[in-house]
Amino acid sequence: MTGQRDFPRPGRKPDTAAMLRVDQAGEFGATRIYAGQLAVLGDRHPSARAIAGMAAQEERHRERFDAMIAERRVRPTLLQPVWHAAGFALGAVTAALGPEAAMACTAAIETEIERHYSEQLSELGDSDPELSEAIADFMAEEVEHRDAALAAGAEDAPAYPLLSGAIRLGCRAAIALSKRI
Repeated sequence: MTGQRDFPRPGRKPDTAAMLRVDQAGEFGATRIYAGQLAVLGDRHPSARAIAGMAAQEERHRERFDAMIAERRVRPTLLQPVWHAAGFALGAVTAALGPEAAMACTAAIETEIERHYSEQLSELGDSDPELSEAIADFMAEEVEHRDAALAAGAEDAPAYPLLSGAIRLGCRAAIALSKRI
């Protein structure tokens, strides 16, 4: 298979169910990552306030996608238990490496999410204004998270290129799996 099914084709209706499934899973995973980071860093660490703020936005994103999934009767991903544990573990491990590594995690993930949301917006066009609006709004906040993480020293993390690359690869894999499973 050439992978053509992953790219929009003229006249092809976007698979909004798969979009909602993966987006809800991603926002859920983000809340778990931040929970893991806060569990390690604690609430007194200087980075904790920024992380808690980002976590609150991710929770709001998840709640909106939860509502859309229920309204549209879309099956959530069956991988939710995996993302529950994996997200928390990723957050805890990166925070244990230091606040810069926690920020590197955020920068890497948000880079992939911006790419992912941009692709979805392109595929949606004007076919689903409600979903497009939610994605565009959330994408703007994800870009803010990435930029804040970079400003907070993400690139100073130990082995940043390797850490960032591994997290981005994992994020792409999670997106691909959550669309289908």
